Amino acid sequence: MELTSINNERVKFWQKLNQKKYRDIEKLFLVEDEHLVTEALKKGIVKEIIALNKEEVYDVPTYYVTDKIMNVISSQVTSAKIIAVCEELEEREVNGNILVLDKLQDPGNLGTIIRSAVAFNFDSIILSNDSVDLYNPKVIRASEGMIFYINVIRTNIIDFLDNLDSEYTKITTDVVNGKNIKEIKFNKCALVIGNEGNGVSNEVKGKCDEKVYIKMNDNCESLNAGVSASILMYEVNHE
Repeated sequence: MELTSINNERVKFWQKLNQKKYRDIEKLFLVEDEHLVTEALKKGIVKEIIALNKEEVYDVPTYYVTDKIMNVISSQVTSAKIIAVCEELEEREVNGNILVLDKLQDPGNLGTIIRSAVAFNFDSIILSNDSVDLYNPKVIRASEGMIFYINVIRTNIIDFLDNLDSEYTKITTDVVNGKNIKEIKFNKCALVIGNEGNGVSNEVKGKCDEKVYIKMNDNCESLNAGVSASILMYEVNHE
């Protein structure tokens, strides 16, 4: 189907999906650019394709639009040539090492963390209810498509940690009283990473069994959440 007017109701609907409140209502989100759309198609969550190139054919309902329409839908400065309307990813039971994120706010950090979690064989990410939206376009782009290869659960992390199976060792960061992660023995790990500005909240920290630090040059005061999480997941993966 071809669409040429930015006032078309379908176009207005797609525009709304750039806002979190409408994503939450519709349980849908947008994925932009060929690489990410290809990954979403592999996952089987694509409901519709919005495309500029009329020669491309897909196995889902496809709307061919003008540059002007694509500009009003795309969240990027240079608009995409293809966008997929996707169903939210299903949550499943955790199995294996997990990452718990406490009030993470930066979408770039979350995307980086998702990418690293897949790289270092973490099974699931537990995202606190007050963390950045998983379907923020910047999160999806920064994940480089790895968002489709990991289980992400948004929930109350206090309740989650309280009910986590006892075979998990809950580990968080503490630059003052932390241990070297290589000193800690565990079967399965629940690694807790905190907010970019304030770190892990005291309430969440109190739920943890062990505290670790990342050894670094004294001239460097701290690392951002994405880098810290990536280093620690690497260490856990190479235990």
